[in-house]
Amino acid sequence: MVKAKKKARRVDWSRNQRLVVFKLYCGTQFGRLHNRNPDIIALARAIGRTASAVALKACNFASLDPVHQARGVKGMSNASDADRDLWREFGENAEAVAAEAEAAWERLTGTTGHAATRAITTQAPTAPSQPRARSHTGPFEELVLPEGPTEVERTIRARRVQRFFHDAVLASYGYRCALTGLAIPGLLTASHIIPWSQCVERRADPRNGIALNALHDRAFDRGLITFDEELRVVVSSQLDGAEVGPWHETSLRRIAGQHLSLPERFRPDHEALSWHRASIFTP
Repeated sequence: MVKAKKKARRVDWSRNQRLVVFKLYCGTQFGRLHNRNPDIIALARAIGRTASAVALKACNFASLDPVHQARGVKGMSNASDADRDLWREFGENAEAVAAEAEAAWERLTGTTGHAATRAITTQAPTAPSQPRARSHTGPFEELVLPEGPTEVERTIRARRVQRFFHDAVLASYGYRCALTGLAIPGLLTASHIIPWSQCVERRADPRNGIALNALHDRAFDRGLITFDEELRVVVSSQLDGAEVGPWHETSLRRIAGQHLSLPERFRPDHEALSWHRASIFTP
């Protein structure tokens, strides 16, 4: 008599496992959320899951993304209540979830960031010796570790949040500048719309970010360009007073009215852009 095979016991996902897959979802291009992706295979091994299970969990998070819902993406309706709760938490306080997710990643995988981040950082310039007063405060502008345990903890948390934001924004834009299409990682920046110093809860929110090349990131940061309600570039009149040459004309003045290329998820938040127009941009 042939004995019936025992049905494998279903093992619930822990919060830490859910967090690291959420981080992977945010920092991975949508087309690579499959079980053949080396990053997904490596994470599956680290957390004791199959690559198919990790890919499916990542797609469950995709099913909660309004951008994919609007596109009518089907076949990803298995999101659990816990998945939905995590998505809601992220919407309410992205900074807290990002810091927790990065910490969980470090504990479960023994690494910081993931393959995409490491590949980009090899091309990045050496961090300056002192922190720079920039609104985006990217991972390549490392903060100096101060003395004292509380200050060190705050700096570590800031670095985790920076890393999460950087990965999520650049992955959403396909590692291309949203204005020029430039695809050289070392020249791209995950720019904050509402600056880092202005809103703690939105520091890690990819909807508060745009992938820009170094020049247009600086212009956006300094209020020399912004985007209107139709996501078209608005150029400050301050740029008219500068000495105008061919490069200036092509790279700055002629981009007025150009539409921002939309990311595959986490589209720029209109309220954040409205804040930038009112508080940062110089007409």
